[in-house]
Amino acid sequence: MTSAPLTDAEFAELDGLLATLPEPLEPMEASSLDGYLVGVLLQPRPVPPARWLPFVHDVDGRPAPPGVPMERLHALVLRRHAELNGLIDQRQWFDPWIFELDEDASPSEAVMPWVAGFATAMALFPALMDLPDPATLEPLATLFAHLDPDDLEDADELLAEIETLEPPADMTEAVDGLVRSSLQLADVSRPKAPARAAKRPGARP
Repeated sequence: MTSAPLTDAEFAELDGLLATLPEPLEPMEASSLDGYLVGVLLQPRPVPPARWLPFVHDVDGRPAPPGVPMERLHALVLRRHAELNGLIDQRQWFDPWIFELDEDASPSEAVMPWVAGFATAMALFPALMDLPDPATLEPLATLFAHLDPDDLEDADELLAEIETLEPPADMTEAVDGLVRSSLQLADVSRPKAPARAAKRPGARP
C-alpha cells in the first residue's frame, strides 16, 4: 500500500518550508529532495530516517538551530518517502518532481537537480554503487549522464557507458529515463520475492 500522495497545497507548503529555513542551514530544494529520496530507497538495505533525514534540511546534516520547528517539514518529507517506497516496491511508475525551465534549457538541465539529489544519496550511502551486479551499469549511466562528467571522477566504466547513450530528445524522454532507470535498479537492489505457487486443494503443507 502506498502512502497518500502530497496534495498540491502540501507540496507548495513543503517547498516553502525548505526555502525558508534559516542560515546556516543549506537545505535541498524540492526536486533534489525527490531524487535523494529515490536514491535512499534504492539501497540494498533500508536506511533508517535518522541517518538520511538530517541531510534534507542541511547539506552537511547539521541540526536545526534551537527554536526552528522541523516537525511539519519532516512529516511531509516522510510522506513522500513512504509514497515512493510503496510505488518502487510494487514497480509502479511514479512522477518525479521535475520543474521545466525556460524554453532554451535542455532536458538534461531540467532533470539535473533531481539527479543531483540522487547522486547525493549515492555519495552518502554507497551500498547500491558498490553492488557487483553488471545490471546496474546502464541505469546508473542513464541517470548520471545528466551531470557534468567532471563530477564523475574515478568512474571510468560509468563514463564509458555514458558515451554510448543518446541524450534525451525531450522532457518526456528525460523523465521516463529517470523512472525507468530507478525501477531497473530496484530490480537489482530490492528484488521482488518470487510468487509462491498456489497449493492444490487437499495438498499437504
